[in-house]
Amino acid sequence: MAFPQRVNMSDVARAAGVSVATVSKVVNGRYGVAQATVERVQQIIHQLGYEASLGAQSLRSHRTNVLGILVAEFEPFSTELLKGASSEVTGTGYQLLAYSSGDGAGAAVGWERRSLARLSGTLIDGAVIVTPTVVETKQGFHVVAVDPHTGPSGLPTVDSDNFAGAVLATNHLLSLGHRRIAHISGRPDLESARLREAGFRKAMADAGVAVDEALVRVGGFRTESTASIATELLALPDRPTAIFAGNDLSAIATMDVARRMGLAVPDDLSVIGFDNIPESALVNPPLTTVMQPLQRMGAEAMRLLVDLIGGVERDTHIRLPTELVIRSSCRPYLPAPRPSPLLSPPVPDGAATTGA
Repeated sequence: MAFPQRVNMSDVARAAGVSVATVSKVVNGRYGVAQATVERVQQIIHQLGYEASLGAQSLRSHRTNVLGILVAEFEPFSTELLKGASSEVTGTGYQLLAYSSGDGAGAAVGWERRSLARLSGTLIDGAVIVTPTVVETKQGFHVVAVDPHTGPSGLPTVDSDNFAGAVLATNHLLSLGHRRIAHISGRPDLESARLREAGFRKAMADAGVAVDEALVRVGGFRTESTASIATELLALPDRPTAIFAGNDLSAIATMDVARRMGLAVPDDLSVIGFDNIPESALVNPPLTTVMQPLQRMGAEAMRLLVDLIGGVERDTHIRLPTELVIRSSCRPYLPAPRPSPLLSPPVPDGAATTGA
């Protein structure tokens, strides 16, 4: 399939029988063009599919009316945020540009700084950045961070209550009678991961249950590293009866490992996750998890960005509540039955006994 070359103003002018200057006035909403001519030019623009270059538009007006949402990679977490942002931008007069840094897992510190350098000023008027490592912006360019590595600071921020969510998850396992509970944590450089581990430890302490440090491992929110950690945990002679994974992808990876090792979830192992991505409801068994309202977080971030650009004074730090979603991957802890003691055979009547 061949795609047509880009339509420019001279193509529109030629088709409409007017000058390029007249087309420019129509496109930019300037005065001095008869209404009949405006309608004819707009009709040709629609027929030809003309769109002004964002770069050229920004040079003329210093605005593109495009907002960016920047992510290190497109995975379930950022995809759900994008859905919320896309829904919220409708009707604002802005368009949305989703951009990935191309750095894979975003391990390189400063990926968002490079992304902003490419896009700001010529392609977008502001940006929502998902889990940024560090942000430096030029003056006059608005940025909102979702779940930043270091937590809320001077930058406008949207996140969820990770600490309270982790307490909910751990208390749920404790209420089911589990005491040997493992935690596969997220990235140690990410504040949300640190808060989830802190919430786990707080719930255990409040219940008077000591944390076995051998059962607290770093999975990094990644499927591959989590699978390795889960294999080690489930191979222990005194393996955990329940695992609280730092996110849903880690929890799903843990369930896969358990299945490969011949363990049934939840009969042999209870597993709970964090995020409530769509995949969590589709696995077998469906995953009990902590919901952070990802689409709402994306929508709130976009609404905050639009308000900041519009000069609206408002709170620039938004923290949304988390909620426990109970499904089928957890069950009450049932201790393994102890073997019955061997009974001495009955002594026949009249039989002699010996004594020391």
